[in-house]
Amino acid sequence: MGNKKVLYVILAVICLSLTACAGAGVMYSLMSANRSELNSNSIDGNKLQLKNETSIAKVASDVAPSVVSITTKSGAGLSSKQGAGTGIVVSEDGYVITNKHVIKNASDIAVTTSDGLIFDNIKTIGEDPLNDVAFLKINGAKKLKPAKLGNSSTLQIGQNVVAIGNTLGLYQNTVTSGIVSGLGRPAAASSQSGGSAESLNDLIQTDTAINPGNSGGPLVNLAGQVIGINTAIVSNAQGIGFAIPIDVVKGMLEGVLKKGKLERAYLGVRYGEITPAIAKQRNLSTNRGALVAEDGVESGGPADKAGIKPGDIITKVGDLVVGEKGNVSSLISRYKPGDNVDIVALRNGKQINFKVRLGVLKSGAKLNSLQSEDGSKELDSDSDSSNKGMSLEDLFGF
Repeated sequence: MGNKKVLYVILAVICLSLTACAGAGVMYSLMSANRSELNSNSIDGNKLQLKNETSIAKVASDVAPSVVSITTKSGAGLSSKQGAGTGIVVSEDGYVITNKHVIKNASDIAVTTSDGLIFDNIKTIGEDPLNDVAFLKINGAKKLKPAKLGNSSTLQIGQNVVAIGNTLGLYQNTVTSGIVSGLGRPAAASSQSGGSAESLNDLIQTDTAINPGNSGGPLVNLAGQVIGINTAIVSNAQGIGFAIPIDVVKGMLEGVLKKGKLERAYLGVRYGEITPAIAKQRNLSTNRGALVAEDGVESGGPADKAGIKPGDIITKVGDLVVGEKGNVSSLISRYKPGDNVDIVALRNGKQINFKVRLGVLKSGAKLNSLQSEDGSKELDSDSDSSNKGMSLEDLFGF
């Protein structure tokens, strides 16, 4: 019996050895074939792409014609300055989205398309008073390729994205790739010259390499859809850049394309953002939302007419949850003036539904009386929510 067991073990070892030898032979054959193919002049290694590489190359090819370089001049004589940024074509007849800091104080603006055409007859349609966004019109432009706009509210952390821009004002349509690192980020960005800081909210954070000159350029998904407008970087860190979600310009863009002028919808409330710490401290019935301030309802404004009162907690705008998909200001900016919007709020713990007809934010309005729509303010708490150790800069070069 013992001899039979020994025989079985010997046979098993022999079988395993033969299998391993055969496998090694096959592997050697495959490796030799691969080396032979790669050493052959008929094989182009650049065409042996991974699926992700193929996607990025296609995105770059598809989106590049919708990206323009913007150069500006400000001042005169010895004090004149030049700048460079990027823009996104949104219509065949030459409407362009960019950052408003790209064209700030510019006396001359020129736009260069991806095929090298230069236009210097540029009209500034308007600037968003509550965000770093501006709209331009290239007079005389025809048959430009408008970019496809995506949906920034469905973005996922870890999702692949691509940035395209006029890097350093020297390298037009530079393409870089990375991922979405975070959503709903607040930041205060200042110019490289140390100018005044601008508070920005609900930003997309990305590790995609973006550089001076990229301001106003697109951040796109792998379907080639614009989901953000590149606007700022953390200058004392690596791989931390920010983009404005594309959804926040859609309401204004619709008006620009239809009427040729900029109109921003507004709700007419001032509020503080609720965090879990605030909810615990104030014994609130929800961990997120927007708490309307004591004097936070504009008399006669859209919210007032709809019945929204101080102390109400706004939890939804349309079908989007406040604090999860953006703050009230950014959610309202998806709409245009005159739109009827469903607002859900809590009052003394009970849900109330409102139908609000949005108004037009008047030019020159005192934005400090509507801080909710000039960048919401977080309510006071024991925690420090400032950007510790962060030095943010816009991406407008030179």
